[in-house]
Amino acid sequence: MIAMILAAGRGERLRPITDAIPKALVEVAGKSLLDRHLEAVRAAGIDTVVINLGWLGGQIATHVGSGADFGLNVVYSPEGDDILETGGGIHRALPILGAEPFVVVNADIFTDMPLPMTLADDVDGHLMLVPKPIHHASGDFDLVDGKVAVNDTAAYTFSGVAIYRPVFFAGCEAGRFPLAPMLRAAAANGRLSGQVYDGCWADVGTPRRLDELNQQYR
Repeated sequence: MIAMILAAGRGERLRPITDAIPKALVEVAGKSLLDRHLEAVRAAGIDTVVINLGWLGGQIATHVGSGADFGLNVVYSPEGDDILETGGGIHRALPILGAEPFVVVNADIFTDMPLPMTLADDVDGHLMLVPKPIHHASGDFDLVDGKVAVNDTAAYTFSGVAIYRPVFFAGCEAGRFPLAPMLRAAAANGRLSGQVYDGCWADVGTPRRLDELNQQYR
């Protein structure tokens, strides 16, 4: 199995911090988010990781290199100045990710959740969900009999960690597009399973949230 870490984004909400460094290299308790994700990937027994590069991506490539220091083989999917968003970034990397299910992790989260490693035969993706945080009170999804559901009273937020089959992206065209509408459509069609993680998770989306995490985990 191969993992992909989505690290190309500009990190607008984290400005001015991300004016100088990519969001993936933002640190919590003295360790970058990216380092934590790479360690989690290795701990899961995965040895190949794709990282997409965009804003200040050269810093990421310099920091991680070949991945050998993490016990990994790291392959880069550069997007340059034409950052492709979540869906487009994954779609572009499909030739590298191969024909088997693959794990995807958003770089801008802080968590200790285990990576999902299995996928039921009747679904095209499996999402790790978390109880909706205060800053996203509307939530994203519900979970009904193990399947991700869309309704008006969503209790959970998508954590940014998932596993997908390549067929999930069948019919997509190359270019920039978000993942969220695809997730909602797949959930409506019963093609997404999910599970809830109640442990440590945070969307490092603003300088204030980053400060709070550093105070909590210093």
